[in-house]
Amino acid sequence: MSKQHDASDDGGIPAAEAPAKRPPLNKYALACAVLASMNSILLGYDVSVMSGAQLFMKQDLKITDTEIEVLAGIINIFSLVGSLAAGRTSDWIGRRYTMVLAAAIFFAGALIMGLAPSYGILMLGRFVAGVGVGYALMIAPVYTAEVAPTSARGLLTSFPEVFINTGVLLGYVSNYAFHGLPVHLSWRVMFLVGAVPPLFLALGVLAMPESPRWLVMQGRIGDARRVLAKTSDSPAEAEERLADIKRAIGIPDGVGDNDDDDVVVVARRSKQGSHGEGVWRDLLIRPTPPVRRILIACLGLQFFQQASGIDSVVLYSPRVFEKAGLRSDNNSLGATMAVGASKTLFILVATFFLDRVGRRPLLLTSAGGMVVSLVTLASALHAIDPLPEGQATPLAGVSIAAVLTFVASFSIGMGPIAWVYSSEIFPLRLRAQGCALGTAMNRIMSGAITMSFISLYKAITLAGSFYLYAGIAAAGWIFMFFFLPETRGRSLEDTEKLFGGGEDKEDGHDVHKKSTELSSRQQ
Repeated sequence: MSKQHDASDDGGIPAAEAPAKRPPLNKYALACAVLASMNSILLGYDVSVMSGAQLFMKQDLKITDTEIEVLAGIINIFSLVGSLAAGRTSDWIGRRYTMVLAAAIFFAGALIMGLAPSYGILMLGRFVAGVGVGYALMIAPVYTAEVAPTSARGLLTSFPEVFINTGVLLGYVSNYAFHGLPVHLSWRVMFLVGAVPPLFLALGVLAMPESPRWLVMQGRIGDARRVLAKTSDSPAEAEERLADIKRAIGIPDGVGDNDDDDVVVVARRSKQGSHGEGVWRDLLIRPTPPVRRILIACLGLQFFQQASGIDSVVLYSPRVFEKAGLRSDNNSLGATMAVGASKTLFILVATFFLDRVGRRPLLLTSAGGMVVSLVTLASALHAIDPLPEGQATPLAGVSIAAVLTFVASFSIGMGPIAWVYSSEIFPLRLRAQGCALGTAMNRIMSGAITMSFISLYKAITLAGSFYLYAGIAAAGWIFMFFFLPETRGRSLEDTEKLFGGGEDKEDGHDVHKKSTELSSRQQ
């Protein structure tokens, strides 16, 4: 990235810069982000617990590899229902109650799966849990981004991915802890454990404030001002954030300054619907050029996050390790726990560096590491293929190290930043549904990858599958390098300008050219 230019030098928009001295982390905003992200533990748990549970379900219910493949991956397709509904739901009932709804859905799904007497009921449980996955994936980063102060938005908005990884690790721990139970009980207990946390999470979420941006959209300026006062780094920043939100929604300057909410409601509703009316039209049918570019950036980033094969590794790592030479369930599940630990540990790198080095450097480093790891894994598995059992011990170690490096590389960038970035770039009115579309793309690709993995590796071998994923990850690196501008240090209301949207506050002219120049400098 070339050096930053001052706006007065070339007339462009000032490049994103972090403050010279970072303010202390806002404890109230931190607590809100933690509570909002707790649903993501259930998301990660529901996905990863299938990794070990499938070994025992197959024996107990006498189901085939194809049925396992469908059952494992279909949760991502089912989550489309939740992710697409979550945008409209969160605009209608608010971000907070949408999170309560997600927790209730997770609870029901865990009970149905744990008590399922047949494959059909298991599929029903996966459907219910999938809807909860869709809701949680969309709402947690949106809420956190809208509550967090600019100085810590990257840190706090990465929390959902931190908790997803924690859930993934807990799912692996559950697999290991309960694999010694009788076959007909082990997988059921693994699922039923997931029904406990939602009860406490729903109560915790009720103690959180509503998103200030949603409150302003409803005309509740006084409530929004009080939340912003608690979640901003200073009173001046709180007022500035409130002014930016009002301007983004279209509330005239001065209206609502005395918390005259009735006047604001009338002014706002006369300009646009309060519950998302017309948003799908503005996103998909007649988007402006900046909105179109934002949508492509969001969908492309979510596509490459999943198409590079991360969920295949999370779900089927025991099979990969078996191919590498770890034959016993105990060894294979133990190595899988190491995958969960690596994935969770390295997410902290992104958490602490997002607001220091920016989104782009971490994304590009992450994708590059994934390409190298996937090529190494594929090459090791290709070399193992012709060897007799028991003669591949050194290569087995290389395979395990490559898997651990792959998930670590994913966690430092592609994992959390796909959600952080998507929640930052949409204009306020389009944010909930825009993020819902990104979540839908993410889940479609996750479902396609996980539901095809067994068939794919039987057709082109495990090595061929990981070579394919490496090629996709390399294409993702190219996409991110040329298409994604840096958003670090920008307010949510300001990031649209990076894609050529918004108006210059001084003269009201379109800033598309300036934003393009800025994007080129940042690349």
